[in-house]
Amino acid sequence: MIKLDKYNSEILRELKINGRMANSELAEKIALSPSACLRRVQELENSGLIKGYRAILDSELLGNSFIAYVNIGLAEHSTDSQQAFEQAINLAEEVKECHNITGAFEYLLRIETCDIKAFKAFHANVLGAIAQVRMITTHVVMDSPKDERM
Repeated sequence: MIKLDKYNSEILRELKINGRMANSELAEKIALSPSACLRRVQELENSGLIKGYRAILDSELLGNSFIAYVNIGLAEHSTDSQQAFEQAINLAEEVKECHNITGAFEYLLRIETCDIKAFKAFHANVLGAIAQVRMITTHVVMDSPKDERM
Protein backbone atom coordinates (compact mmCIF):
# COMPACT_ATOMS: atom_id res chain seq x y z
CA MET A 1 0.00 0.00 0.00
CA ILE A 2 1.31 3.41 -0.96
CA LYS A 3 2.01 6.03 1.69
CA LEU A 4 -0.30 9.04 1.52
CA ASP A 5 1.99 11.73 2.83
CA LYS A 6 1.50 15.48 2.33
CA TYR A 7 2.87 15.45 -1.24
CA ASN A 8 0.89 12.43 -2.43
CA SER A 9 -2.30 13.89 -0.94
CA GLU A 10 -1.66 17.20 -2.70
CA ILE A 11 -0.93 15.41 -5.99
CA LEU A 12 -4.24 13.53 -5.74
CA ARG A 13 -6.16 16.69 -4.89
CA GLU A 14 -4.68 18.62 -7.82
CA LEU A 15 -5.14 15.77 -10.33
CA LYS A 16 -8.74 15.33 -9.22
CA ILE A 17 -9.33 18.99 -10.13
CA ASN A 18 -7.38 18.81 -13.40
CA GLY A 19 -6.13 15.41 -14.58
CA ARG A 20 -4.61 17.03 -17.70
CA MET A 21 -2.29 19.29 -15.74
CA ALA A 22 1.28 19.21 -17.02
CA ASN A 23 3.79 17.58 -14.68
CA SER A 24 5.81 20.80 -14.51
CA GLU A 25 2.74 22.78 -13.38
CA LEU A 26 1.81 20.09 -10.86
CA ALA A 27 5.35 20.03 -9.47
CA GLU A 28 5.32 23.80 -9.07
CA LYS A 29 1.94 23.79 -7.30
CA ILE A 30 3.06 21.25 -4.70
CA ALA A 31 6.66 22.49 -4.37
CA LEU A 32 8.48 19.42 -5.70
CA SER A 33 10.99 19.04 -8.49
CA PRO A 34 9.44 17.83 -11.77
CA SER A 35 11.32 14.51 -11.57
CA ALA A 36 10.22 13.83 -7.97
CA CYS A 37 6.65 14.78 -8.85
CA LEU A 38 6.60 12.53 -11.91
CA ARG A 39 8.01 9.62 -9.90
CA ARG A 40 5.27 10.07 -7.28
CA VAL A 41 2.50 10.27 -9.91
CA GLN A 42 3.81 7.10 -11.55
CA GLU A 43 3.89 5.34 -8.18
CA LEU A 44 0.29 6.40 -7.53
CA GLU A 45 -0.72 5.09 -10.96
CA ASN A 46 1.22 1.82 -10.62
CA SER A 47 -0.24 1.18 -7.15
CA GLY A 48 -3.75 1.42 -8.64
CA LEU A 49 -4.69 4.39 -6.46
CA ILE A 50 -5.03 6.46 -9.64
CA LYS A 51 -7.21 4.24 -11.83
CA GLY A 52 -7.11 6.46 -14.89
CA TYR A 53 -7.99 9.78 -16.42
CA ARG A 54 -11.15 10.67 -18.30
CA ALA A 55 -13.02 13.45 -19.99
CA ILE A 56 -16.06 14.73 -18.11
CA LEU A 57 -18.82 15.37 -20.61
CA ASP A 58 -21.64 17.88 -20.27
CA SER A 59 -24.83 15.78 -20.33
CA GLU A 60 -27.03 18.74 -21.13
CA LEU A 61 -24.94 19.76 -24.15
CA LEU A 62 -25.12 16.13 -25.30
CA GLY A 63 -28.92 16.39 -25.18
CA ASN A 64 -29.42 14.49 -21.91
CA SER A 65 -30.94 17.14 -19.66
CA PHE A 66 -33.30 14.75 -17.82
CA ILE A 67 -31.59 12.91 -14.96
CA ALA A 68 -33.18 10.46 -12.56
CA TYR A 69 -32.01 8.09 -9.87
CA VAL A 70 -33.96 4.86 -9.94
CA ASN A 71 -34.24 2.28 -7.17
CA ILE A 72 -34.70 -1.26 -8.47
CA GLY A 73 -36.13 -4.09 -6.40
CA LEU A 74 -35.66 -7.60 -7.76
CA ALA A 75 -38.27 -10.35 -7.64
CA GLU A 76 -35.68 -12.88 -6.47
CA HIS A 77 -32.69 -12.43 -4.19
CA SER A 78 -30.34 -14.82 -5.95
CA THR A 79 -26.97 -14.54 -7.63
CA ASP A 80 -28.49 -15.67 -10.94
CA SER A 81 -31.17 -12.97 -10.74
CA GLN A 82 -28.62 -10.28 -9.97
CA GLN A 83 -26.32 -11.39 -12.80
CA ALA A 84 -29.19 -11.45 -15.30
CA PHE A 85 -30.29 -7.95 -14.24
CA GLU A 86 -26.73 -6.60 -14.44
CA GLN A 87 -26.23 -8.07 -17.92
CA ALA A 88 -29.47 -6.50 -19.13
CA ILE A 89 -28.70 -3.10 -17.60
CA ASN A 90 -25.17 -3.01 -19.03
CA LEU A 91 -26.72 -2.90 -22.51
CA ALA A 92 -28.77 0.22 -21.71
CA GLU A 93 -27.00 3.37 -22.91
CA GLU A 94 -29.22 5.58 -20.73
CA VAL A 95 -27.83 3.96 -17.55
CA LYS A 96 -24.75 5.96 -16.56
CA GLU A 97 -24.25 4.31 -13.15
CA CYS A 98 -25.44 1.06 -11.60
CA HIS A 99 -24.79 0.35 -7.91
CA ASN A 100 -25.69 -2.81 -5.97
CA ILE A 101 -26.88 -1.40 -2.63
CA THR A 102 -28.19 -2.47 0.76
CA GLY A 103 -31.63 -1.66 2.11
CA ALA A 104 -35.11 -2.00 0.65
CA PHE A 105 -33.81 -2.14 -2.95
CA GLU A 106 -31.04 -4.11 -4.65
CA TYR A 107 -29.87 -1.46 -7.14
CA LEU A 108 -29.56 2.28 -7.57
CA LEU A 109 -29.29 3.53 -11.17
CA ARG A 110 -28.40 6.95 -12.56
CA ILE A 111 -30.38 7.44 -15.77
CA GLU A 112 -29.89 10.23 -18.32
CA THR A 113 -32.31 10.90 -21.18
CA CYS A 114 -33.19 13.91 -23.30
CA ASP A 115 -36.55 14.51 -21.61
CA ILE A 116 -39.32 12.95 -19.54
CA LYS A 117 -40.95 11.42 -22.62
CA ALA A 118 -37.73 9.53 -23.42
CA PHE A 119 -37.44 8.50 -19.76
CA LYS A 120 -41.01 7.17 -19.83
CA ALA A 121 -40.17 5.05 -22.89
CA PHE A 122 -36.97 3.81 -21.20
CA HIS A 123 -38.92 3.02 -18.02
CA ALA A 124 -41.51 0.99 -19.90
CA ASN A 125 -39.49 -0.60 -22.68
CA VAL A 126 -36.19 -1.29 -20.92
CA LEU A 127 -36.67 -1.45 -17.16
CA GLY A 128 -40.20 -2.83 -17.48
CA ALA A 129 -38.98 -5.54 -19.86
CA ILE A 130 -36.34 -6.98 -17.51
CA ALA A 131 -37.90 -10.11 -16.03
CA GLN A 132 -36.03 -9.85 -12.72
CA VAL A 133 -37.40 -6.39 -11.87
CA ARG A 134 -40.15 -6.38 -9.23
CA MET A 135 -40.25 -2.72 -8.21
CA ILE A 136 -39.10 0.59 -9.69
CA THR A 137 -38.97 3.84 -7.73
CA THR A 138 -37.83 7.01 -9.49
CA HIS A 139 -36.31 10.18 -8.06
CA VAL A 140 -36.04 13.03 -10.57
CA VAL A 141 -33.04 15.35 -10.23
CA MET A 142 -34.14 18.98 -10.13
CA ASP A 143 -30.69 20.48 -9.39
CA SER A 144 -27.22 19.35 -8.31
CA PRO A 145 -25.68 21.96 -6.01
CA LYS A 146 -22.77 19.56 -5.31
CA ASP A 147 -21.51 16.93 -7.72
CA GLU A 148 -17.92 15.78 -7.28
CA ARG A 149 -18.00 13.78 -10.51
CA MET A 150 -17.46 17.09 -12.29
